[in-house]
Amino acid sequence: MAGIVSVVPAGSLFDLSGRVALVTGASRGIGGAIAEILAEHGAQVVLSSRKQADLEAEAERINSKYGEKATPIAAHAGRPEDLEKLVQGVMERFSRIDILVNNAATNPYFGPLIAAELAAWDKTFEVNLRGVFALTKLVYGASMETHGGAIVNVASIGGLRPGIGLGVYNVTKAGVIMLTRQLARELGGKVRVNAVAPGVIKTRFAEALWGNPEILDRVLAQNPMGRIGVPEEVAAAVLFLASDAASYVNGEVLVVDGGGGGEI
Repeated sequence: MAGIVSVVPAGSLFDLSGRVALVTGASRGIGGAIAEILAEHGAQVVLSSRKQADLEAEAERINSKYGEKATPIAAHAGRPEDLEKLVQGVMERFSRIDILVNNAATNPYFGPLIAAELAAWDKTFEVNLRGVFALTKLVYGASMETHGGAIVNVASIGGLRPGIGLGVYNVTKAGVIMLTRQLARELGGKVRVNAVAPGVIKTRFAEALWGNPEILDRVLAQNPMGRIGVPEEVAAAVLFLASDAASYVNGEVLVVDGGGGGEI
């Protein structure tokens, strides 16, 4: 135990002072909550999503609480050229990236997997899986290969077990989970790579689920906590995985679903 204490001293496990974090899909919802909790614990946080105006509003909200901790840089998570400019912008401003949170996701189709059009399949994979790999590769080459770091991917409970209507999305999140585990195996000596797998969380993105009484009743019936989650609860899990409190946690998928255990 003495050896562990010397590596991560008590009282500083969640202190991110001096670190630079990049969070995608950060203009609202889970991404906004993640950006805020990382800033609260001392990190300089770069918020990214498609719309600069939304990012600026979220950054202003965070900065009003914690000082000049949030920087907005717009980028489409599915476009490699945007991601290249994003990483270049972060490096020009801060010279390093210590924490990467791949949170951006899309879900343009709801219905049976077999009925999905290829265009919806391609768009979902472009953002949810291909974009995660592309940004991770860029961040690793620009900073983490030299300095190390922590990567947290936001997957989904749907990536661990099938559900109804979210087949394409779930397949991409299953891919994110395997990507997490593969990179953790390959990069673990230098970069820790973990994931969180939220259940139904009260966000605008998931409103088609929690806003549907039939689906909500089914989810709540399986959940021992009797409620759905909120973004701040997912953000707290991300903070743990990004911090020194998780210094020996690598390749793990932390489920944040209240113990629901059932299908959506």
